[in-house]
Amino acid sequence: METGGHGCGLRLCCARRERAAGSAPASSPPSGNAPGAGRAAGGAPLRSRGLAGFGSQPLKFVGQRVESVCRLNLLPETEIPVPWTGSLLVVHFWAPWAPQCAQMNEVMAELAKEHPQVSFVKLEAEGVPEVSEKYEISSVPTFLFFKNSQKIDRLDGAHAPELTKKVQRHASSGSFPPSANEHLKEDLNLRLKKLTHAAPCMLFMKGTPQEPRCGFSKQMVEILHKHNIQFSSFDIFSDEEVRQGLKTYSNWPTYPQLYVSGELIGGLDIIKELEASEELDKICPKAPKLEERLKVLTNKASVMLFMKGNKQEAKCGFSKQILEILNSTGVEYETFDILEDEEVRQGLKAYSNWPTYPQLYVKGELVGGLDIVKELKENGELLPILRGEN
Repeated sequence: METGGHGCGLRLCCARRERAAGSAPASSPPSGNAPGAGRAAGGAPLRSRGLAGFGSQPLKFVGQRVESVCRLNLLPETEIPVPWTGSLLVVHFWAPWAPQCAQMNEVMAELAKEHPQVSFVKLEAEGVPEVSEKYEISSVPTFLFFKNSQKIDRLDGAHAPELTKKVQRHASSGSFPPSANEHLKEDLNLRLKKLTHAAPCMLFMKGTPQEPRCGFSKQMVEILHKHNIQFSSFDIFSDEEVRQGLKTYSNWPTYPQLYVSGELIGGLDIIKELEASEELDKICPKAPKLEERLKVLTNKASVMLFMKGNKQEAKCGFSKQILEILNSTGVEYETFDILEDEEVRQGLKAYSNWPTYPQLYVKGELVGGLDIVKELKENGELLPILRGEN
């Protein structure tokens, strides 16, 4: 069974509008149990509005409490204590009516046990609308990562494996004193330069071409596909440092952003203007015809496996089995994840007249799927074929 990825959380914008109008959102519990119901007029301190720790021990914070402007830049005059310098703080923006949040709370509880040096807190998104708006919290769950009182990363949606990876990465990375800021900025600029030059045409967007996560990004992808423009993309939600840094690097405050040969072309409005003036086709590189592309891909390596996932992580049982068989032969091979490219996924079925995946190719010729590979192995024919001896 194929899936379209993890859930991306529940939207909050409608709930905010309804709350502003004096009514509870439809997706919330009844008014008596709604988030913040029964709160005293004027509001309670932020701590009592949903800030809580995880793990068997209460959160231990070292340092001064915030007095005027919170060092975490959450809200003025809050009661959020600032963790000790260099430690990682993970803030979970959640809602009690969202089942995804309850699941991720369990994940955070386990992470808290594994990483006692990391502080985990949860913050009810609808209880602090100023914070949610400041950090563009449009859905729950959303996670923000802070270090040295600065936001360093972000994760949108209920992605337990990705949350675990980010916590492990940031918890193990060293902290840097303020004096290192210039050096860090230089490193970031070098990274941004590499990213903008990563392909002849690079699109920095919210989400992926397969799953855009905002209307502007979706429109941009549709225009590029309409004009058969070949491009690579970068999901700015996957890296908060890139998301913020690129705004300064190119002096362009919004997304999506399109680059050609490392130079910023512009956002959606500019691309629409270029399309209307028929200049877009002259500026952006055209994608090769699908048949030519498939021929190149199937000949990319002597042995090519088109599968769901990659060598490190198969995303279906059939792909996992064929990986195990190939690994047992000791023959070098490369893989292509069909879940990352819908055009290749559908086109290869017609190109080779083979309707399912995985598909194994040797020197550009289709060998077959899992069943055929199993038969060849049982007959002792697989290794000679992989070596090109047959």
